[in-house]
Amino acid sequence: MACTSCSTSDGSAPKGCGNKGTCGTDSCNKLTVFDWLSNMNLPNGEAPFDCIEVRFKNGRKEFYRNTEKLTLSIGDIVATEASPGHDIGIVTLTGELVKIQMKKKGTNHKNTDIPKIYRKASQKDIDIWSNARDKEEPMKVRARELAIAQKLEMKISDIEFQGDGSKATFYYTANDRIDFRLLIKDFAKEFSTRIEMKQVGFRQEAARLGGIGSCGRELCCSTWLTDFRSVNTSAARYQQLSLNPQKLAGQCGKLKCCLNYELDTYMDALKDFPEFETKLMTEKGMAICQKQDIFKGLMWFAYTDNFANWHVLKIDQVKEIIAENKLKNKVSSLEDYAIEDNIAPEKDFNNAMGQESLTRFDQPKKKKRPNKKRKPGENAIVANANRPVNANPGKPAITSNGGKPAISANKPAAATENKPQGQKNPRLAGEKKPFEKRKPQQNRPQGERKPNEPKPDNRIIPNKKDEPKK
Repeated sequence: MACTSCSTSDGSAPKGCGNKGTCGTDSCNKLTVFDWLSNMNLPNGEAPFDCIEVRFKNGRKEFYRNTEKLTLSIGDIVATEASPGHDIGIVTLTGELVKIQMKKKGTNHKNTDIPKIYRKASQKDIDIWSNARDKEEPMKVRARELAIAQKLEMKISDIEFQGDGSKATFYYTANDRIDFRLLIKDFAKEFSTRIEMKQVGFRQEAARLGGIGSCGRELCCSTWLTDFRSVNTSAARYQQLSLNPQKLAGQCGKLKCCLNYELDTYMDALKDFPEFETKLMTEKGMAICQKQDIFKGLMWFAYTDNFANWHVLKIDQVKEIIAENKLKNKVSSLEDYAIEDNIAPEKDFNNAMGQESLTRFDQPKKKKRPNKKRKPGENAIVANANRPVNANPGKPAITSNGGKPAISANKPAAATENKPQGQKNPRLAGEKKPFEKRKPQQNRPQGERKPNEPKPDNRIIPNKKDEPKK
């Protein structure tokens, strides 16, 4: 991750931190320590502590003695003593807090073997350091190819150049002991520099490389965690976690360090609980514990002949039954001590913001019914109550439908006008009528029609042979 103030990837860029290591993002400095004594003045006559903490690539930190009494602050780039030559690092902590950090790491501040600081880094030192840092990534790719060529079961995870470019340290991980004497000769011939091999553990490798954990935050080992304690599967059992290695393992492939964070709280809560292997003797039979809720103080028991039915008991009730069993007395049954398991009502989705339902895709869509085509001659005859009555039976009535004649039923006008409102036509309502067989159409002479019958569009013209003789 990069810092917006100085655009660094790991806090070791030559330009340094623009905020002198005090930015609130905590992403440009790994293992950052906040100096809460920086604004406090020392008592009169008290000399400042002469040791400082310097950080190099990733999370490597060392303590150095300021023999030249340079005025240093957090974020300054300094040239430090190395073997051989000198190294370039960034000051991460000064003052009295360095003494506390040295005590925490087990370093004696009165020891004369502590390396010293030469000077503040010049521009020439920074340029050499920057050129050496640019060679690390392509060198790591080539080093892995050489290790694979010799069929060595090792993984080269990182390469760190010394500040003056005279030495390169190769960090690797391996399950077994590796004989890399021939590999060092190939590295020295290929890269033309002094080679140093350093084996690290899988947790240290994850701390150096960094990353994002399953919680969504940066890894604890690369931000603030300095000591790696052993993590056992018993920590997961005490916390009633499923022993799934894919969920319990971190990016290092080992059990997550955060399994130890809440372990003490669970251990304190389990002190009041009876053992999980406790067996209760009743007149109905023996009962075995199946489940326990640590923070609610509940235990679930089931008879050995019926594991399907569980009975919920409180801790005090379980202890009471155990006390009776120690006196060689059997209780009547677990039902006398069981409590009702109140199931919380399920909360439905509340559409407060006008969002769509979450289950809108669960139910299948309704299929559209196909439109049944009517057979010719089965058109519905609908009576129009608003149609004007035709005064002349010999001509069709003129309506507002483009001058086309309106189709009406063979009913008088009064019958259609007295139709009550709200009554639907059975044809429009979708009600089916029984099938009526059509009568054959009789050929009538042209000009003879029933009164109030409109002239049909597709009328049958009689043949001349059927016309009556005059």
